[in-house]
Amino acid sequence: MSETARKVPLAAWSLALAVFTLVAFHVPFFRHLLANVESGPNGIVITVTAALLLLVLDFLLYYVLVWLLRFVGKCLVAFTLFGDAVMLYFVNNYDVLVTDEMMGNVFRTQYSEASGFFSFSFILYVLLLCVVPCIYVFGRKVDCGSWKKLLGWVGGCVAALLVLVFGNMKNWPWIDRNSTELGSLLMPWSYIVNSFRYQAAERRKNVQEIPLPDAALTDDSPDICILIIGESARRDHFSLYGYPKETNPYTVQDSVKAYVADASATYTAEGVKAILEYKDTDVLYEILPNYLYRTGIDAFWRTSNWGEPPVHVRSYETIGDLRKRLPEATTGRYDGDLLAGLKEEILAGDRDKVFGVIHTYTNHGPAYNTNYPPEFEVFTPVSSTVEMSKVSQEELFNAYDNSIVYTDWMVHSVISTVKELGRRACVLFVSDHGESLGENNLYMHGVPYSMAPREQLDIPFLVWTSDKSLRMKDLPKVGQHHVFHTVLDFFHVESPIFDEELSIFDQD
Repeated sequence: MSETARKVPLAAWSLALAVFTLVAFHVPFFRHLLANVESGPNGIVITVTAALLLLVLDFLLYYVLVWLLRFVGKCLVAFTLFGDAVMLYFVNNYDVLVTDEMMGNVFRTQYSEASGFFSFSFILYVLLLCVVPCIYVFGRKVDCGSWKKLLGWVGGCVAALLVLVFGNMKNWPWIDRNSTELGSLLMPWSYIVNSFRYQAAERRKNVQEIPLPDAALTDDSPDICILIIGESARRDHFSLYGYPKETNPYTVQDSVKAYVADASATYTAEGVKAILEYKDTDVLYEILPNYLYRTGIDAFWRTSNWGEPPVHVRSYETIGDLRKRLPEATTGRYDGDLLAGLKEEILAGDRDKVFGVIHTYTNHGPAYNTNYPPEFEVFTPVSSTVEMSKVSQEELFNAYDNSIVYTDWMVHSVISTVKELGRRACVLFVSDHGESLGENNLYMHGVPYSMAPREQLDIPFLVWTSDKSLRMKDLPKVGQHHVFHTVLDFFHVESPIFDEELSIFDQD
Protein backbone atom coordinates (compact mmCIF):
# COMPACT_ATOMS: atom_id res chain seq x y z
CA MET A 1 0.00 0.00 0.00
CA SER A 2 1.37 3.42 -0.97
CA GLU A 3 2.07 6.19 1.52
CA THR A 4 -0.76 8.28 0.05
CA ALA A 5 -3.24 5.42 0.35
CA ARG A 6 -2.53 5.11 4.08
CA LYS A 7 -3.39 8.76 4.64
CA VAL A 8 -6.87 10.04 5.44
CA PRO A 9 -8.09 13.14 3.56
CA LEU A 10 -7.63 16.27 5.68
CA ALA A 11 -11.33 17.10 5.29
CA ALA A 12 -12.36 13.76 6.81
CA TRP A 13 -9.78 14.14 9.60
CA SER A 14 -11.03 17.66 10.39
CA LEU A 15 -14.69 16.62 10.29
CA ALA A 16 -14.06 13.80 12.77
CA LEU A 17 -12.40 16.22 15.19
CA ALA A 18 -15.15 18.82 14.70
CA VAL A 19 -17.84 16.25 15.55
CA PHE A 20 -15.84 15.17 18.61
CA THR A 21 -15.51 18.79 19.74
CA LEU A 22 -19.23 19.40 19.26
CA VAL A 23 -20.23 16.34 21.29
CA ALA A 24 -17.52 16.41 23.97
CA PHE A 25 -17.24 20.10 24.79
CA HIS A 26 -20.57 21.76 24.11
CA VAL A 27 -22.99 20.15 26.54
CA PRO A 28 -22.98 23.29 28.77
CA PHE A 29 -23.59 25.45 25.69
CA PHE A 30 -26.64 23.49 24.56
CA ARG A 31 -27.89 23.10 28.13
CA HIS A 32 -27.92 26.88 28.47
CA LEU A 33 -29.39 27.35 25.00
CA LEU A 34 -32.24 24.90 25.57
CA ALA A 35 -33.01 26.46 28.96
CA ASN A 36 -33.47 29.89 27.38
CA VAL A 37 -34.66 29.30 23.83
CA GLU A 38 -38.35 29.56 23.01
CA SER A 39 -40.27 26.35 22.51
CA GLY A 40 -41.68 25.35 19.15
CA PRO A 41 -40.31 25.26 15.60
CA ASN A 42 -38.24 28.44 15.95
CA GLY A 43 -36.47 27.06 18.98
CA ILE A 44 -35.58 23.97 16.99
CA VAL A 45 -34.25 26.16 14.18
CA ILE A 46 -32.02 28.09 16.60
CA THR A 47 -30.69 24.88 18.17
CA VAL A 48 -29.95 23.16 14.87
CA THR A 49 -28.39 26.31 13.45
CA ALA A 50 -26.13 26.63 16.48
CA ALA A 51 -24.98 23.02 16.11
CA LEU A 52 -24.21 23.49 12.42
CA LEU A 53 -22.38 26.76 13.06
CA LEU A 54 -20.17 25.14 15.65
CA LEU A 55 -19.49 22.17 13.40
CA VAL A 56 -18.49 24.37 10.47
CA LEU A 57 -16.36 26.74 12.59
CA ASP A 58 -14.42 23.93 14.24
CA PHE A 59 -13.96 22.10 10.93
CA LEU A 60 -12.63 25.30 9.36
CA LEU A 61 -10.24 25.92 12.27
CA TYR A 62 -8.76 22.41 12.21
CA TYR A 63 -8.57 22.22 8.41
CA VAL A 64 -6.81 25.58 7.95
CA LEU A 65 -4.39 25.08 10.84
CA VAL A 66 -3.16 21.72 9.61
CA TRP A 67 -3.13 22.62 5.92
CA LEU A 68 -1.05 25.74 6.52
CA LEU A 69 1.21 24.56 9.35
CA ARG A 70 1.21 20.74 9.01
CA PHE A 71 2.81 19.28 12.18
CA VAL A 72 2.82 22.64 13.97
CA GLY A 73 -0.86 22.89 13.09
CA LYS A 74 -1.48 19.55 14.77
CA CYS A 75 0.32 20.83 17.86
CA LEU A 76 -1.98 23.85 17.92
CA VAL A 77 -5.00 21.56 17.56
CA ALA A 78 -3.72 19.54 20.52
CA PHE A 79 -3.36 22.76 22.49
CA THR A 80 -7.01 23.66 21.80
CA LEU A 81 -8.09 20.21 22.98
CA PHE A 82 -6.18 20.75 26.21
CA GLY A 83 -7.74 24.19 26.59
CA ASP A 84 -11.19 22.77 25.87
CA ALA A 85 -10.76 20.07 28.51
CA VAL A 86 -9.53 22.50 31.16
CA MET A 87 -12.24 25.07 30.47
CA LEU A 88 -14.95 22.40 30.44
CA TYR A 89 -13.73 21.21 33.85
CA PHE A 90 -14.12 24.70 35.28
CA VAL A 91 -17.47 25.30 33.58
CA ASN A 92 -18.89 22.01 34.86
CA ASN A 93 -17.45 22.19 38.37
CA TYR A 94 -17.57 25.92 39.11
CA ASP A 95 -20.18 27.22 36.65
CA VAL A 96 -17.81 29.90 35.39
CA LEU A 97 -18.29 31.87 32.20
CA VAL A 98 -15.23 32.01 29.94
CA THR A 99 -15.23 35.78 29.40
CA ASP A 100 -12.41 38.25 28.86
CA GLU A 101 -12.52 38.98 32.60
CA MET A 102 -12.08 35.30 33.41
CA MET A 103 -9.19 35.01 30.96
CA GLY A 104 -7.64 37.97 32.76
CA ASN A 105 -7.88 35.95 35.95
CA VAL A 106 -6.21 33.02 34.17
CA PHE A 107 -3.30 35.13 32.94
CA ARG A 108 -2.82 36.69 36.38
CA THR A 109 -3.10 33.43 38.33
CA GLN A 110 0.08 32.08 39.87
CA TYR A 111 0.85 28.38 40.21
CA SER A 112 0.20 28.43 43.96
CA GLU A 113 -3.38 29.48 43.28
CA ALA A 114 -3.95 27.30 40.21
CA SER A 115 -2.69 24.17 41.95
CA GLY A 116 -5.54 24.46 44.40
CA PHE A 117 -7.94 23.42 41.63
CA PHE A 118 -6.17 20.18 40.73
CA SER A 119 -8.15 17.04 41.51
CA PHE A 120 -8.66 13.49 40.25
CA SER A 121 -11.59 14.72 38.14
CA PHE A 122 -9.32 17.35 36.57
CA ILE A 123 -6.86 14.63 35.57
CA LEU A 124 -9.69 12.54 34.08
CA TYR A 125 -10.91 15.50 32.02
CA VAL A 126 -7.43 16.01 30.57
CA LEU A 127 -6.81 12.31 29.94
CA LEU A 128 -10.15 11.50 28.30
CA LEU A 129 -10.80 14.76 26.47
CA CYS A 130 -7.27 15.76 25.51
CA VAL A 131 -4.75 12.90 25.67
CA VAL A 132 -7.00 10.28 24.04
CA PRO A 133 -8.08 12.42 21.05
CA CYS A 134 -4.47 13.59 20.65
CA ILE A 135 -3.56 9.99 19.88
CA TYR A 136 -5.80 10.34 16.83
CA VAL A 137 -4.50 13.85 16.06
CA PHE A 138 -0.86 12.77 15.86
CA GLY A 139 -1.29 9.11 15.00
CA ARG A 140 -3.43 9.59 11.90
CA LYS A 141 -1.55 10.76 8.83
CA VAL A 142 -3.42 13.18 6.62
CA ASP A 143 -3.41 14.05 2.96
CA CYS A 144 -3.64 17.83 2.82
CA GLY A 145 -4.31 18.04 -0.89
CA SER A 146 -3.79 20.98 -3.21
CA TRP A 147 -4.38 24.73 -2.96
CA LYS A 148 -7.58 24.20 -4.92
CA LYS A 149 -8.92 21.88 -2.24
CA LEU A 150 -8.00 24.39 0.46
CA LEU A 151 -9.76 27.23 -1.33
CA GLY A 152 -12.72 25.00 -2.11
CA TRP A 153 -13.25 23.90 1.49
CA VAL A 154 -12.64 27.38 2.92
CA GLY A 155 -15.00 28.92 0.38
CA GLY A 156 -17.65 26.30 1.08
CA CYS A 157 -17.38 26.83 4.83
CA VAL A 158 -17.59 30.61 4.54
CA ALA A 159 -20.65 30.27 2.29
CA ALA A 160 -22.29 27.89 4.76
CA LEU A 161 -21.58 30.28 7.63
CA LEU A 162 -23.11 33.19 5.72
CA VAL A 163 -26.24 31.18 4.90
CA LEU A 164 -26.63 30.05 8.51
CA VAL A 165 -26.07 33.54 9.94
CA PHE A 166 -28.13 35.58 7.53
CA GLY A 167 -30.79 32.91 7.25
CA ASN A 168 -31.51 33.51 10.93
CA MET A 169 -31.73 37.29 10.91
CA LYS A 170 -35.06 37.22 12.74
CA ASN A 171 -33.34 35.48 15.64
CA TRP A 172 -30.52 38.02 15.96
CA PRO A 173 -32.24 39.93 18.83
CA TRP A 174 -32.51 36.70 20.86
CA ILE A 175 -28.90 35.83 20.10
CA ASP A 176 -27.77 39.33 21.11
CA ARG A 177 -29.62 39.09 24.45
CA ASN A 178 -27.90 35.79 25.23
CA SER A 179 -24.58 36.41 23.50
CA THR A 180 -22.45 36.83 26.63
CA GLU A 181 -23.47 33.54 28.20
CA LEU A 182 -23.56 31.53 24.97
CA GLY A 183 -20.31 33.01 23.65
CA SER A 184 -18.52 32.17 26.89
CA LEU A 185 -19.40 28.48 26.46
CA LEU A 186 -18.10 28.05 22.90
CA MET A 187 -15.00 25.87 22.82
CA PRO A 188 -12.32 26.72 21.78
CA TRP A 189 -13.57 30.10 20.58
CA SER A 190 -14.48 31.48 24.00
CA TYR A 191 -11.00 31.42 25.48
CA ILE A 192 -9.21 32.17 22.19
CA VAL A 193 -11.27 35.28 21.40
CA ASN A 194 -11.45 36.46 25.01
CA SER A 195 -7.70 36.01 25.47
CA PHE A 196 -7.13 38.43 22.61
CA ARG A 197 -9.81 40.76 24.01
CA TYR A 198 -8.13 40.77 27.41
CA GLN A 199 -4.65 41.37 25.99
CA ALA A 200 -5.96 44.17 23.77
CA ALA A 201 -7.60 45.82 26.77
CA GLU A 202 -4.38 45.51 28.77
CA ARG A 203 -2.39 47.20 26.01
CA ARG A 204 -4.85 50.08 26.00
CA LYS A 205 -4.31 50.74 29.66
CA ASN A 206 -1.72 53.24 30.76
CA VAL A 207 1.62 51.60 31.31
CA GLN A 208 2.66 54.54 33.47
CA GLU A 209 0.56 55.93 36.30
CA ILE A 210 -0.92 59.34 35.69
CA PRO A 211 0.42 61.53 38.51
CA LEU A 212 -2.10 63.15 40.81
CA PRO A 213 -1.88 66.84 41.80
CA ASP A 214 0.67 67.59 44.51
CA ALA A 215 -0.69 67.35 48.04
CA ALA A 216 0.49 68.67 51.40
CA LEU A 217 0.34 67.61 55.04
CA THR A 218 -1.39 70.11 57.30
CA ASP A 219 0.15 68.76 60.54
CA ASP A 220 3.02 66.58 61.68
CA SER A 221 1.24 64.43 64.25
CA PRO A 222 2.53 60.82 64.43
CA ASP A 223 -0.43 58.96 62.90
CA ILE A 224 -0.76 55.34 61.77
CA CYS A 225 -3.23 53.96 59.24
CA ILE A 226 -3.26 50.29 58.22
CA LEU A 227 -5.41 49.17 55.27
CA ILE A 228 -6.15 45.43 55.15
CA ILE A 229 -7.38 44.33 51.73
CA GLY A 230 -9.45 41.17 52.02
CA GLU A 231 -9.83 38.51 49.35
CA SER A 232 -13.27 37.09 48.49
CA ALA A 233 -14.84 38.10 51.82
CA ARG A 234 -18.60 38.46 51.45
CA ARG A 235 -20.55 40.63 53.84
CA ASP A 236 -23.45 38.34 54.68
CA HIS A 237 -21.09 35.83 56.34
CA PHE A 238 -19.90 38.39 58.91
CA SER A 239 -21.73 38.25 62.23
CA LEU A 240 -21.07 42.00 62.50
CA TYR A 241 -23.72 42.33 59.77
CA GLY A 242 -26.20 39.92 61.37
CA TYR A 243 -24.95 36.49 60.24
CA PRO A 244 -26.24 34.00 62.85
CA LYS A 245 -22.91 32.15 63.20
CA GLU A 246 -20.30 33.96 65.29
CA THR A 247 -17.69 34.68 62.63
CA ASN A 248 -16.41 37.92 64.19
CA PRO A 249 -15.59 36.93 67.77
CA TYR A 250 -12.45 39.10 67.82
CA THR A 251 -13.33 42.42 66.19
CA VAL A 252 -16.63 42.53 68.09
CA GLN A 253 -14.39 43.40 71.06
CA ASP A 254 -12.82 46.32 69.20
CA SER A 255 -15.89 48.52 68.63
CA VAL A 256 -15.37 48.56 64.87
CA LYS A 257 -17.78 50.41 62.60
CA ALA A 258 -19.25 48.05 59.98
CA TYR A 259 -20.42 49.83 56.83
CA VAL A 260 -22.56 48.24 54.14
CA ALA A 261 -20.47 48.34 50.96
CA ASP A 262 -20.50 47.32 47.32
CA ALA A 263 -17.53 46.06 45.33
CA SER A 264 -16.64 47.75 42.04
CA ALA A 265 -15.58 44.47 40.39
CA THR A 266 -15.78 40.71 40.81
CA TYR A 267 -12.09 39.92 40.39
CA THR A 268 -8.99 40.86 42.34
CA ALA A 269 -7.04 43.16 40.02
CA GLU A 270 -9.94 45.50 39.35
CA GLY A 271 -11.24 45.35 42.92
CA VAL A 272 -7.84 46.27 44.38
CA LYS A 273 -7.47 49.08 41.85
CA ALA A 274 -10.84 50.49 42.93
CA ILE A 275 -9.80 50.41 46.59
CA LEU A 276 -6.61 52.36 45.83
CA GLU A 277 -7.76 54.89 43.21
CA TYR A 278 -9.36 58.26 43.84
CA LYS A 279 -12.22 57.85 41.38
CA ASP A 280 -13.86 55.20 39.20
CA THR A 281 -11.91 55.23 35.96
CA ASP A 282 -10.54 52.88 33.31
CA VAL A 283 -7.13 54.57 33.30
CA LEU A 284 -4.41 54.13 35.89
CA TYR A 285 -3.90 57.13 38.14
CA GLU A 286 -1.35 57.26 40.94
CA ILE A 287 -2.61 54.88 43.61
CA LEU A 288 -3.08 55.71 47.28
CA PRO A 289 0.15 54.32 48.85
CA ASN A 290 2.30 55.86 46.10
CA TYR A 291 0.53 59.21 46.48
CA LEU A 292 0.93 59.25 50.26
CA TYR A 293 4.59 58.24 50.07
CA ARG A 294 5.31 61.03 47.60
CA THR A 295 3.48 63.46 49.87
CA GLY A 296 5.69 62.67 52.87
CA ILE A 297 3.99 59.75 54.60
CA ASP A 298 5.96 56.56 55.18
CA ALA A 299 4.38 53.60 53.38
CA PHE A 300 4.89 49.85 53.22
CA TRP A 301 3.09 46.93 51.55
CA ARG A 302 2.86 43.29 52.61
CA THR A 303 1.12 40.70 50.47
CA SER A 304 0.25 37.05 50.07
CA ASN A 305 -1.80 37.93 46.99
CA TRP A 306 -1.29 39.59 43.60
CA GLY A 307 -3.09 41.75 41.06
CA GLU A 308 -2.25 45.16 42.52
CA PRO A 309 -1.19 48.11 40.34
CA PRO A 310 2.49 49.14 40.45
CA VAL A 311 3.48 49.92 44.05
CA HIS A 312 6.24 52.49 44.82
CA VAL A 313 6.77 52.70 48.58
CA ARG A 314 9.56 52.30 51.15
CA SER A 315 9.07 48.55 51.55
CA TYR A 316 7.23 46.00 49.40
CA GLU A 317 7.41 42.40 50.65
CA THR A 318 5.62 39.20 49.73
CA ILE A 319 4.76 36.64 52.36
CA GLY A 320 7.67 34.58 51.05
CA ASP A 321 10.04 37.50 51.64
CA LEU A 322 8.79 37.83 55.22
CA ARG A 323 9.26 34.11 55.91
CA LYS A 324 12.87 34.33 54.74
CA ARG A 325 13.60 37.50 56.71
CA LEU A 326 11.72 37.04 59.98
CA PRO A 327 12.08 34.03 62.31
CA GLU A 328 8.60 34.70 63.75
CA ALA A 329 6.97 34.16 60.33
CA THR A 330 6.96 30.46 61.06
CA THR A 331 3.64 29.00 59.93
CA GLY A 332 4.89 28.76 56.36
CA ARG A 333 1.33 28.38 55.19
CA TYR A 334 -1.13 30.95 56.54
CA ASP A 335 -1.67 34.68 56.15
CA GLY A 336 -0.88 35.30 59.80
CA ASP A 337 2.76 35.45 58.68
CA LEU A 338 1.94 38.84 57.17
CA LEU A 339 1.70 40.22 60.71
CA ALA A 340 5.17 39.06 61.78
CA GLY A 341 7.30 42.02 62.88
CA LEU A 342 4.47 44.44 62.09
CA LYS A 343 5.25 46.74 65.02
CA GLU A 344 8.90 46.98 63.94
CA GLU A 345 7.81 47.63 60.34
CA ILE A 346 5.64 50.56 61.44
CA LEU A 347 8.55 52.06 63.36
CA ALA A 348 11.18 51.36 60.67
CA GLY A 349 10.65 54.50 58.61
CA ASP A 350 11.93 57.99 59.29
CA ARG A 351 8.59 59.79 58.88
CA ASP A 352 6.04 60.63 61.56
CA LYS A 353 2.99 59.41 59.64
CA VAL A 354 2.81 55.78 58.53
CA PHE A 355 0.52 54.04 56.05
CA GLY A 356 0.64 50.28 55.61
CA VAL A 357 -1.22 47.90 53.28
CA ILE A 358 -1.71 44.22 54.11
CA HIS A 359 -3.09 42.35 51.10
CA THR A 360 -4.44 38.96 52.17
CA TYR A 361 -5.59 35.75 50.49
CA THR A 362 -7.39 33.95 53.33
CA ASN A 363 -10.94 33.71 51.96
CA HIS A 364 -10.06 32.61 48.43
CA GLY A 365 -11.40 29.25 47.25
CA PRO A 366 -11.83 26.58 46.34
CA ALA A 367 -9.98 24.93 49.26
CA TYR A 368 -11.10 27.28 52.03
CA ASN A 369 -10.18 24.72 54.69
CA THR A 370 -6.48 25.04 53.81
CA ASN A 371 -6.40 28.80 54.46
CA TYR A 372 -6.56 28.78 58.26
CA PRO A 373 -4.75 26.96 61.11
CA PRO A 374 -6.49 23.95 62.72
CA GLU A 375 -7.37 25.90 65.87
CA PHE A 376 -9.66 28.13 63.80
CA GLU A 377 -11.81 25.24 62.60
CA VAL A 378 -14.72 26.16 64.86
CA PHE A 379 -17.51 25.13 62.46
CA THR A 380 -17.68 21.51 61.32
CA PRO A 381 -17.97 19.43 59.20
CA VAL A 382 -15.97 21.21 56.52
CA SER A 383 -15.47 20.75 52.80
CA SER A 384 -12.02 19.32 52.07
CA THR A 385 -12.17 19.08 48.28
CA VAL A 386 -11.66 21.55 45.45
CA GLU A 387 -14.74 20.12 43.70
CA MET A 388 -17.13 22.47 45.41
CA SER A 389 -20.27 21.25 43.67
CA LYS A 390 -19.81 17.77 45.13
CA VAL A 391 -20.08 18.74 48.81
CA SER A 392 -23.02 19.91 50.86
CA GLN A 393 -23.57 23.62 51.24
CA GLU A 394 -23.22 23.22 55.01
CA GLU A 395 -19.69 21.84 54.61
CA LEU A 396 -18.80 24.58 52.14
CA PHE A 397 -20.24 27.28 54.41
CA ASN A 398 -18.39 25.91 57.42
CA ALA A 399 -15.01 25.90 55.69
CA TYR A 400 -15.59 29.40 54.33
CA ASP A 401 -16.86 30.68 57.69
CA ASN A 402 -13.77 29.34 59.44
CA SER A 403 -11.65 31.36 57.02
CA ILE A 404 -13.72 34.43 57.96
CA VAL A 405 -12.99 33.78 61.65
CA TYR A 406 -9.27 33.68 60.83
CA THR A 407 -9.57 36.92 58.88
CA ASP A 408 -11.34 38.45 61.87
CA TRP A 409 -8.46 37.39 64.11
CA MET A 410 -5.98 39.04 61.74
CA VAL A 411 -7.90 42.34 61.75
CA HIS A 412 -8.11 42.22 65.55
CA SER A 413 -4.38 41.47 65.77
CA VAL A 414 -3.53 44.52 63.64
CA ILE A 415 -5.75 46.70 65.83
CA SER A 416 -4.03 45.33 68.94
CA THR A 417 -0.60 46.05 67.47
CA VAL A 418 -1.30 49.70 66.66
CA LYS A 419 -2.96 50.16 70.06
CA GLU A 420 0.32 49.17 71.71
CA LEU A 421 2.14 51.99 69.92
CA GLY A 422 -0.03 54.60 71.59
CA ARG A 423 -0.36 56.80 68.51
CA ARG A 424 -3.46 58.18 66.85
CA ALA A 425 -4.38 55.25 64.63
CA CYS A 426 -6.89 53.86 62.14
CA VAL A 427 -7.41 50.36 60.74
CA LEU A 428 -9.59 49.63 57.72
CA PHE A 429 -10.62 46.26 56.32
CA VAL A 430 -12.17 46.18 52.84
CA SER A 431 -12.60 43.16 50.57
CA ASP A 432 -11.79 43.20 46.86
CA HIS A 433 -15.05 41.38 46.00
CA GLY A 434 -17.44 38.79 47.39
CA GLU A 435 -17.82 35.07 46.75
CA SER A 436 -20.48 32.67 45.50
CA LEU A 437 -20.84 29.49 47.53
CA GLY A 438 -23.23 27.44 45.43
CA GLU A 439 -26.12 29.88 45.20
CA ASN A 440 -27.75 29.44 41.80
CA ASN A 441 -25.05 26.82 41.11
CA LEU A 442 -22.34 29.50 41.06
CA TYR A 443 -19.02 29.21 42.85
CA MET A 444 -16.24 31.63 43.72
CA HIS A 445 -16.22 34.89 41.71
CA GLY A 446 -15.41 36.50 38.36
CA VAL A 447 -18.91 36.66 36.85
CA PRO A 448 -19.16 39.74 34.56
CA TYR A 449 -20.17 42.72 36.69
CA SER A 450 -23.37 43.43 34.77
CA MET A 451 -24.78 40.02 35.67
CA ALA A 452 -22.93 39.29 38.90
CA PRO A 453 -25.02 38.02 41.84
CA ARG A 454 -25.11 39.98 45.07
CA GLU A 455 -22.93 37.36 46.77
CA GLN A 456 -20.01 38.51 44.60
CA LEU A 457 -20.67 42.23 45.11
CA ASP A 458 -21.68 42.63 48.77
CA ILE A 459 -18.51 43.22 50.80
CA PRO A 460 -17.55 44.20 54.36
CA PHE A 461 -16.08 47.63 55.08
CA LEU A 462 -14.77 47.77 58.67
CA VAL A 463 -13.26 50.84 60.34
CA TRP A 464 -11.56 51.22 63.71
CA THR A 465 -9.90 54.36 65.06
CA SER A 466 -8.26 55.24 68.34
CA ASP A 467 -9.26 58.89 67.90
CA LYS A 468 -12.50 59.19 69.87
CA SER A 469 -12.98 62.75 68.64
CA LEU A 470 -13.05 61.56 65.02
CA ARG A 471 -16.73 61.03 64.26
CA MET A 472 -17.82 58.56 61.61
CA LYS A 473 -20.71 59.40 59.33
CA ASP A 474 -23.89 57.31 59.39
CA LEU A 475 -23.87 56.37 55.72
CA PRO A 476 -26.42 53.86 54.36
CA LYS A 477 -23.85 52.44 51.93
CA VAL A 478 -20.26 53.08 50.88
CA GLY A 479 -18.01 51.86 48.08
CA GLN A 480 -14.40 50.95 47.58
CA HIS A 481 -13.56 54.47 46.38
CA HIS A 482 -14.36 55.76 49.87
CA VAL A 483 -11.04 54.29 51.03
CA PHE A 484 -8.83 56.79 49.19
CA HIS A 485 -10.57 59.89 50.53
CA THR A 486 -11.09 58.45 54.02
CA VAL A 487 -7.33 57.87 54.36
CA LEU A 488 -6.51 61.36 53.07
CA ASP A 489 -8.96 62.75 55.60
CA PHE A 490 -7.46 60.75 58.47
CA PHE A 491 -3.93 61.95 57.71
CA HIS A 492 -5.10 65.56 57.20
CA VAL A 493 -3.78 65.60 53.65
CA GLU A 494 -4.72 68.71 51.71
CA SER A 495 -5.24 67.82 48.05
CA PRO A 496 -7.16 69.28 45.07
CA ILE A 497 -8.67 65.86 44.42
CA PHE A 498 -9.93 65.24 47.96
CA ASP A 499 -13.69 64.62 47.97
CA GLU A 500 -15.22 65.16 51.41
CA GLU A 501 -18.35 63.31 50.30
CA LEU A 502 -16.30 60.13 49.87
CA SER A 503 -14.75 60.26 53.34
CA ILE A 504 -16.49 58.33 56.12
CA PHE A 505 -15.09 60.79 58.69
CA ASP A 506 -16.96 63.92 59.74
CA GLN A 507 -14.41 66.60 60.54
CA ASP A 508 -16.92 69.28 61.51
